[in-house]
Amino acid sequence: MAQASADDLLADAASRHARGEWALAERLYRRVLKLRPGDGNALNLLSVLARQRGDLPMALALSAQALATQPDSPVFLASRGATLAEAGQLDAAIAALRAALARRPADATSLRNLGQALCAQGQAPAALAPLRQAVALVPQSAEAWLALAHALREAGDVAQAAEAASRAVALAPPALAAQAHFLLAALGAEAVPDRAPADYVRDLFDQYAPRFDADLEGRLGYRTPALLAGLLQAAGIAADGSRRVLDLGCGTGLSGLALRPFAKRLEGLDLSPRMLAEARARGVYDALHEADLEDFLARQRGGFGLVAAVDVLNYLGDLAPALSGIARALAPGGAAAFSLEAGEGAPYALGPGLRYRHDPAHVLALAQAAGLAPLARQDAALREEKGVPVAGVLLVLAAG
Repeated sequence: MAQASADDLLADAASRHARGEWALAERLYRRVLKLRPGDGNALNLLSVLARQRGDLPMALALSAQALATQPDSPVFLASRGATLAEAGQLDAAIAALRAALARRPADATSLRNLGQALCAQGQAPAALAPLRQAVALVPQSAEAWLALAHALREAGDVAQAAEAASRAVALAPPALAAQAHFLLAALGAEAVPDRAPADYVRDLFDQYAPRFDADLEGRLGYRTPALLAGLLQAAGIAADGSRRVLDLGCGTGLSGLALRPFAKRLEGLDLSPRMLAEARARGVYDALHEADLEDFLARQRGGFGLVAAVDVLNYLGDLAPALSGIARALAPGGAAAFSLEAGEGAPYALGPGLRYRHDPAHVLALAQAAGLAPLARQDAALREEKGVPVAGVLLVLAAG
């Protein structure tokens, strides 16, 4: 009787989970576990639910418990691999996904996840085979075609990347189609939009959050926050803890560490909830906001003594709205400080890394039109990309 009851509860929970009734599904999964402690299916589905909610520590713990009940289960191995990938544990994720595929070779989702994990690890050529298998198995999957397009771009095959992205456009719902159009623009196959799609930026940094600090400070030699803090002081902005500071695109809080000495109150803003969770854990901010940069700035009026944007304006093409918003957000005598990836000639261009490059002269003209006067400028290598320094410009400007 208990066995049948647990089976019925599990079926009901899975149905409600699929319909988005997450709170009720969780309660039912936990009732199953009371009737059948250690039930692998309930543990695995709870781990999937935790991952969907963004609770990666819980998802990791539950997926490990589920796999321990059936170490050879392709379903549990696949789920464990997907969770490890989202947590940024790429080596372990790739091993789990390969083990799952050894037992269930035609699992298109695991093939896509494996390809994306390999691509994130810098192994784009190795990612192509599983991603091509995925699109062969599910040719109507826009997600699989878009993942293949990104891997082909990383592998240097622009023509095939554009073809795959075009397939994604034809199949995708609007939000995902916008991301595919953005990729096509970066590949030179479409007109460049005036900014990156918000969903693309949010998804990118949600996925990147667990390994962001290690990648930037280690593999990519990232030092922009420290350089910008140094330029602020060189421009006469004292690190005296006297200002209300806004950190636009705060990410995990690396920029906040550099800005904290300037701040009486430090506020951070980001689109990515997982980035904000990392920033919150760092403990350097007095407040954090999950919002679009331009939307947030449109609501501010003269409250900040310093507004900083460290490696965030490269996800915007037309900087006029952002610079006008920054100017409005500053108190009289306040300062703005930001980094740009340096371009030349055109006001902005979309680079192959899916970030915008800006002509500094054009940006300074926009800033002056918004009421921001230049105080200091420094040319700098912002980080490395594929072993090559990324040329950038740091600017400090004063509000009127």
